[in-house]
Amino acid sequence: FYYTPAQMIAKNPKSTQKLRLGGMVKVKSIQTLKDNQIKFVVTDMISELPVTYRGPLPDLFREGQGVVAEGYYGNGQVFQAQLILAKHDETYRPPEHPEEAGAYGNKSLQIDYKK
Repeated sequence: FYYTPAQMIAKNPKSTQKLRLGGMVKVKSIQTLKDNQIKFVVTDMISELPVTYRGPLPDLFREGQGVVAEGYYGNGQVFQAQLILAKHDETYRPPEHPEEAGAYGNKSLQIDYKK
């Protein structure tokens, strides 16, 4: 479903390949940049990757919580996200408003942790 930061760093995919990065939002890593862009760090407690994103964030997005970012890795070892999904129980959800959720609508992505 997604690569952890350690897996992403080891794989070092092409910058044209759309991927998902998953892990925890590192505490005290969220920064607001110019033009409503944010930067934060995703960690798997082994490795860390900086992520940049411009757009609406899910209500449950916050430090110390699970997150999945969909986008591209490259450009100076920064993951450029186009969609952010925040963890709610065992599901990851996009922003609440349908017009903000893009192709996913208001659907949640279910992850089976028992595998």
